Amino acid sequence: MTDKTDLIQPDRGQDAIAIHLTNSDSFAEWSKSLSAGQRASLAAQKFDGGGYQTAIVPDGDGWFAVGGVANPDDLSSWCLAKLAEVLPEGTYRLASGDPGPAMHGWQTAQYNFARYKKDDKPTGPRVLVTTQVKRIDAAIAEAGAEMLVRDLVNTPAEDMGPAALEAECEKLAKAHSASLKVTKGDTLEQEYPMVHAVGRAATRHHAPRIMHLIWGKESDPVVAIVGKGVSFDSGGLDIKPAAGMKLMKKDMGGAAHAIALASMIMQAGLKVRLHLLVPAVENAISSNSFRPGDVLQTRKGLTVEIGNTDAEGRLILGDALTRASEEDPELIIDFATLTGAARVALGPDLPALMTRQDGTADDLIAAGKANDDEPWRLPLPGSYREWLKSDIADLNNAHGNAYAGASVAGLFLDNFVGEGIEWAHFDTFAWRPFAKPGRPKGGASYGLRASFHMLQQRYGG
Repeated sequence: MTDKTDLIQPDRGQDAIAIHLTNSDSFAEWSKSLSAGQRASLAAQKFDGGGYQTAIVPDGDGWFAVGGVANPDDLSSWCLAKLAEVLPEGTYRLASGDPGPAMHGWQTAQYNFARYKKDDKPTGPRVLVTTQVKRIDAAIAEAGAEMLVRDLVNTPAEDMGPAALEAECEKLAKAHSASLKVTKGDTLEQEYPMVHAVGRAATRHHAPRIMHLIWGKESDPVVAIVGKGVSFDSGGLDIKPAAGMKLMKKDMGGAAHAIALASMIMQAGLKVRLHLLVPAVENAISSNSFRPGDVLQTRKGLTVEIGNTDAEGRLILGDALTRASEEDPELIIDFATLTGAARVALGPDLPALMTRQDGTADDLIAAGKANDDEPWRLPLPGSYREWLKSDIADLNNAHGNAYAGASVAGLFLDNFVGEGIEWAHFDTFAWRPFAKPGRPKGGASYGLRASFHMLQQRYGG
């Protein structure tokens, strides 16, 4: 991918090509200031100020760019994204005003996942200069977190198994002088029995483990971030069909979100004692796979009957949430590509959000709306808890009807979060099936920016 640190730079009066912004309402008036030849050029390019339209207009010996946006005076994250995708290599500045939040889309539009395939049409960076110098580092960090999620999710399972997720956590710990404990093998079986059970069928570098990173002052409020790290989900013995397995490299998308959010928290210096927990497994098929009807022990002491081996993500999260709760945190946020039901209900663009407290949901939704990353709240109805009852264990991991799958999965997790702890659960897709400006098809974050900005409002930095 393009080096994101090159894409936003301070405006020191360097040579830069102007970008003018207009919309369909203001275009006619705005174009009156242009020459007849320039208006003809825009007409030839069928530019009338519509959203995401772009044009290049001759101007003496040079040229300027024009972009159509919804509101030139109130830019969103994606207003400059199409321009960043299509303009030639060079340095640019807005002709009027500063880019503000649109710095995000300017960077993410230039993302390119080229680990396995050489770009057959390489382009140099499109650099945007801004007088908002104090916002540059934060904008670069935020875009970098988004690109990290994309890189991790886009990488196939063979190269992004549990060992690779461990390496990402090691890299993060080293970069921020954090401590990292990795638990695997016999110790994992004893301390995190559900993580071990789900991942035990995989071998070698895909063997199960859990990473626990700690950063920040002991005197600061504890915040725990948990991410589901199923590097590939075959469904286990309740095997998925081929179509259902096709995108399962992205089933570690929750871990990618958690790692990226932890990176943003540490880089911003938020005043928290951070605990990042990433249970990492491959839900493989072998002679020692866990089976439908098995009863698993848990770190919390509850027993769980396996109604479906393809409901494995909630199992590994259960042990991780239990461990997070042992730190008595002010807040736990978990991310997981947990249920197809959430996608059926909300589609790919809206992450399902479940919380115990209304205030938590309100804060996350407000932060998401303000930063073009809005989640949508789903309920945790107490009346549905009975659907998780088992005849022989404390819980069943899968209910026997087709109703409210996302909420019931959330209720399962709720059993493993300590009593009275503020908790937010994101059931996120981590994948964009259709490209939009600044947001290519492939791995994607949902709820990441909402979570960071909510935390930043609470804990400063």
